Amino acid sequence: MNRKRQVTIVDIAETAGVSIATVSNVLNRRNVPMAEETIRKVEETAERLGYRRNVMAASLSRRKSYELGLLVPGFGGYYGNFAEEMQRTAHQFGYHLSVFSSGGFDPEIEKRHMDLLLQRRVDGLVCHGLAMSQETTRKLVGEGTPLVLFNGWGWPGDLAVGAVNLDFAQGDRDAVKHLYAEGCRKLFYLARSRAHAVDEQRRIGFRQGVSALPEGLETEILEFDEEDVERIVERSAEAVQPDGPVGILAFDDFTAFTFMSAVLRAGYLVPEEFQIAGINNDAIASRCYPSLTTVEIPYGFQARLALRLMLQHLGEEEKLRRMPFAEGEALLAGGEHEIRIPLRLIRRMSTGRPGSR
Repeated sequence: MNRKRQVTIVDIAETAGVSIATVSNVLNRRNVPMAEETIRKVEETAERLGYRRNVMAASLSRRKSYELGLLVPGFGGYYGNFAEEMQRTAHQFGYHLSVFSSGGFDPEIEKRHMDLLLQRRVDGLVCHGLAMSQETTRKLVGEGTPLVLFNGWGWPGDLAVGAVNLDFAQGDRDAVKHLYAEGCRKLFYLARSRAHAVDEQRRIGFRQGVSALPEGLETEILEFDEEDVERIVERSAEAVQPDGPVGILAFDDFTAFTFMSAVLRAGYLVPEEFQIAGINNDAIASRCYPSLTTVEIPYGFQARLALRLMLQHLGEEEKLRRMPFAEGEALLAGGEHEIRIPLRLIRRMSTGRPGSR
């Protein structure tokens, strides 16, 4: 049986009645002056003939693939939202985004996926703060492919172009200050050490927030495990006193919601006996009851900053000029290797009655 011959740009040019160079310019989205009618004719002809670009061959010939690799720890919650924003923004700039998950901070999976993306000759890599060591990352990436990190702290400038980090420490300091203002004199942070650097930044913010308050507070960091949440409720409930509620700052909204549900099942009152705050402003935070106080994450803003940092390094000044980003120019213009994005506290029912604000 004869295999159907693959359609080429020569076929498209002959059918559309244009030159091969014109077809190449249209399909590769080159910034060459062309009539809208010509572009439409070439695109419609390519679609009708069933043309498929040989991406690998194209990237080899022009030394550019217009593909970026994104590596995240998972696809749920914050990471999934960030990946969607990155994909939408990359498309606006004419780039394709290939997204891979490391299966929850697994360094071996990170290594395998990064190696695959590099084999595909992606123009750049955007990665969440990696579980892989810097030495392993350096051996993989070398000097050929720019790496932009988001939520990656302490990575050297010769390895990563830069890092666009959410200021979790500042967000947690504000949350601790708010819990104290609402009468909490016993404060607990529910940690997720498996989240590595992100959890460490939140611990730093919790400690800094506590240190800025008057002495004599009872504080503790508890490793959270949803399979053993009742034990964590019992431990924190030991601090419940008539003189004020126990303040809980959770690693994220899912942790806060899981803990709050267990607290309510145990017969305690929120916010009278427990006041609870999360991080991320996931949908569950506003839809559960009582609604959760949380720290809002500017997903789109962080994604645009990360991509613009990458495009600056790739020499895409013309595209960047056509799509200005006034709200982020000040942060980018600062020239800092690690850009910090401030976070905003959203106050809801879980940390005080609406009338108390």
